[in-house]
This record gives sequence, C-alpha cells and structure tokens, in this order.
Amino acid sequence: MIRAVRFLVSVVLLSAVIALAQTNTPKAPLASASAASQFDIKAAVDAYLAKMPPDQRARSDAYFEGGYWLLLWDFLSAAFVLWLMLHFRWSAKMRNLAERITRFRPIQTVFYWVQFIVVFSILTFPLGIYEGYFREHKYGLLNQNFGEWMRDQLVGLAVGVVLGAILMVPLFGLVRRLGKSWWVWGAVLMIVFFAFVSLIAPVYIAPLFNKYKSLENVRVKDSILQMARANGIPARDVYEFDASKQSNRVSANVSGFANTMRISLNDNLLKRCTLPEIQTTMGHEMGHYVLNHEYKGLVISGVLILIGFAFVNWGINFALAKWGSVWDIRGITDLAVLPLATVLLFFYLFITTPINNSITRTMEFEADMYGLNAAQQPDGEANVDMMLGEYRKLDPGSVEEFIFYDHPSGRTRITAAMRWKAEHPESASVEEMNREIFPKK
Repeated sequence: MIRAVRFLVSVVLLSAVIALAQTNTPKAPLASASAASQFDIKAAVDAYLAKMPPDQRARSDAYFEGGYWLLLWDFLSAAFVLWLMLHFRWSAKMRNLAERITRFRPIQTVFYWVQFIVVFSILTFPLGIYEGYFREHKYGLLNQNFGEWMRDQLVGLAVGVVLGAILMVPLFGLVRRLGKSWWVWGAVLMIVFFAFVSLIAPVYIAPLFNKYKSLENVRVKDSILQMARANGIPARDVYEFDASKQSNRVSANVSGFANTMRISLNDNLLKRCTLPEIQTTMGHEMGHYVLNHEYKGLVISGVLILIGFAFVNWGINFALAKWGSVWDIRGITDLAVLPLATVLLFFYLFITTPINNSITRTMEFEADMYGLNAAQQPDGEANVDMMLGEYRKLDPGSVEEFIFYDHPSGRTRITAAMRWKAEHPESASVEEMNREIFPKK
C-alpha cells in the first residue's frame, strides 16, 4: 500500500511537470527544478529495494556473504596445493620428466605446464565442485546437471592449458635471458598477453561455452544498433547467446578490439527484461567501450602487475635461499620454481583485493552513469539492478562494499538512477515502477 502511494505521488508530480512544460511561459524550467527538489530519492530507492521478497533478499545476502569466506578458502586451498608440490618435490619431478622427454627448452616448458595445471586442477577440484556446482545449486543459481557443468570445466581446463603454454614459453625465456631484471619485462609480457586474450575471447573462446547467433528480435536489435551508432560504436550486428543453459542471470557485454568487437546479450536478458531494461543494460556496456575501460584497465593493471612481479621476484629469491635445495629447485630460471612463483602471486592478489575491486567498481559506476545518459531509462536501470541483486547483496555497509564489491552495490546503483531521474522527471516510467520483476511462488 505504501509503495502504491509513492508511485501515485510520482505520477501526479510527473503529470504536473509535463503540463507545465507544455505551456509557453518562461516559468516551466523553474517548475521542473521544483519537481526535482520535491522528488524523494531515498523513498524511491527504498521502494525498488522492497520489490525483492524478504526470503529471496535473505538468500541473496547469505550467498554473497558466504563468498567473502570463499575468497579466503580459495587462497588457502591453492596455497596448500602449491606447498605440496614444493614440499614433496612433485614440481622437481615434473621438471625432470619434461627434460627427459626433450632437450628443447620451449617444449620442456610446455610439458611441464601441462603437468602443473592438471595436477593443480585435480587437487583443488573438491573445493571447486562445492563452490561451482553444489553451492550454486543450493542457491538456485545453476541450471546445469553435473555432466553439463563438468563439460564446461574440462573445456576451461583445455583453454587454460593452451593459453598458459602460450604465456609460459616466452615468460621463462625472458627469465633465462634477462636474469635479475626478468620481472620488468615479464610484467610487460603479461599486459600484452591480457590484451591478446581480450582480442580473441569474443570470437574464439566465448563460443566454446555458449552458442552465439545474430539477434533475431528486430525491434530490440534496431534499438541497440541505433544507440551504438549514436555513441560512435562501429557495430553492424548484435549477438545473443544461450546463457540460460547455465543460469538465469542477466548479462551483456561489448567486448573485443577492432575486427573482433562484438555487442552481445544473453537470452536471459531477452526473456526477463523489457526494452527499457535492455536498453539501459546495453548503454552500460557501451559505456565501457566508449570510455576506453579496456585500455585504461590494461594500464592500471599494468602498474599493479609490475609491483606484483617485483614482489614475486623478491619472494622467490628469499625463499630459494632458505629452501631451494630442500625443494630441489636449481634457481629462478628452473621450471620447478613455478609453484613458488604462483603462490606468491596469489598472495599478492589476495591482499590487494580491495584495490582491484575499487578500480573495477569505479569503472562500473562510470559505465552506469554513461548508460543512464545514453538510454535515459532510470526506472529500467533500477529494475535491472534488482535482478542483479539475486546474487549480489543489495545493501552492504560502506566498508563491506569497499573491500568485497567489484561492482557498485544495488543501493548505490539505484540511488544513482533515482538521482538522475530527479533531474530528468520526464524520464519516469510508471510501467517500470509498477512492474513485478520477481514472480510470486
């Protein structure tokens, strides 16, 4: 009842603004400003947050908060497995096997890498199956049976084997050639590698997990392409992919570079969202492209990678001086050093989680604002934000959001949308405000 009254008040205010705007008196801008000042942003935000049933809200909070602990357990699990590889000299034995197979060092690196990633994946699989399969099913976020889920895991492992080999061969080549200064050029190589993966991912990697096809809904496609052209995005087509076979999550992306650039949205977005909601989602993704977040991310990540590689270099030298002979590692150029380098890098990424999250969260907020200005659908934006709240806690504390969120929280995003709406009252959509986005069970 309270929500209905709020909606009615919004409609009355909007009607008044439109009526005044249709007159030719110079007082119309003042009326618009008055309407904006009377719009209760917090009440509007609370009305949207109330759309999610309490039991679903509690489930979403529990799911997301459980992820905080998984960050720790993921790190500890990986660190334990890597310690086993060093302590029992499994890594040295992998190196010895690779050396027996061939004398050609790049091929030795490939053989070692295959052994390393397979052993690591098998030993971390128990936590992985709980986290990725059983837990997702428990919270109703996975649509796959075990065979389908396992197929994706094996495809991911195969992609990791290939891409890892592409990275490891030149990386160890740099270590052997440059010695003490390897970490500087190693960081440069890592940045180039990330750019390479971003380039090929839309065309060669993503289709391994989902089927992509040209969007058949002409009304939606024309609307998205019109928005793309208006924002200087050189897109000729829009693709949809069958993410519903994995989950019911809504998502979209504008990915790739140059000739591999693609605008894609998943079938959940098409099935669950209205055109205004699709438009604001795609406006957000176009914001990432227009604001050059891919390139900016590479630069910022490059700085963090450089610092991280310096830390890894220091840590390797320190650890080898103490335990190198115990682990049967000959030096920093030895392939068997990879578990040590990996655990140091994982530790660095773990302790810098708030920094990495803040960088990404800032870019996501910028894309939100771009999407609001491009699509001009604040109520559609709020509804999409609520759908994302199915697996993201909607209303965290400020410290909680700073540490654990790589996207703005639902309250933060909806507040931005309502603040934009307050300054553009003509954009209000009663239909979107009244729309039930969570079906009653």
